[in-house]
Amino acid sequence: MRDVAKPADADFPQAGIDFPPIGGLLKRSFDIAGSLIGLVALSPLFVMVALLVKFSDGGPIFYGHRRIGRGGRIFPCLKFRTMVQNGEQVLAAYLAANPDAKAEWIATRKLKNDPRVTRVGAVLRKLSLDELPQIINILQGDMSLVGPRPVVRDELEIYGSSAVYYLKSRPGLTGLWQVSGRNDVSYDSRVAFDRHYVENWSLFEDIRIIIKTVPAVWMSRGCY
Repeated sequence: MRDVAKPADADFPQAGIDFPPIGGLLKRSFDIAGSLIGLVALSPLFVMVALLVKFSDGGPIFYGHRRIGRGGRIFPCLKFRTMVQNGEQVLAAYLAANPDAKAEWIATRKLKNDPRVTRVGAVLRKLSLDELPQIINILQGDMSLVGPRPVVRDELEIYGSSAVYYLKSRPGLTGLWQVSGRNDVSYDSRVAFDRHYVENWSLFEDIRIIIKTVPAVWMSRGCY
């Protein structure tokens, strides 16, 4: 059974509402077919990356970060592990010693030079290979091939009144933000991209975004 996100009612009265997912059965069927094809086609790559992560430091292969899904449901967003195992402590110490990095973290919830990332992890992130296990999330119904990228509670607060649009969609493996610059655009622009995507969904747009994702990743525009 999935947990349900419980942000303060005054902040997110929409959380917990079982919104009909955008795209309905058509989008879900496309997700299942696409993710099954991807899982089979990429299975050799899965095995290779898993071995690299395991042998790099002996730690876990996968990492499941709690993210907010459709209707406010909490789910473990799967990734190949790219960080050291004591990442929270490393991050806290780094932000305490670097005010500029702390300001960057507060503004974007990401760091261009993240001290937690391992050497293998840096390569996986640059190529966006760390996100491949999210194909499993798609098959489970937690995510979609295309949609807003999954966020945590602190990020959803930034969405403000636009949070309802995020909550109407399953989070995506890729999305409009990914193919529109990602780290080169502000968080407000990311929110605008997500809202536009949900308001104007079409299967053709999903296919277009998937096609554009390939060169975006190749050019490392999709990296963290």
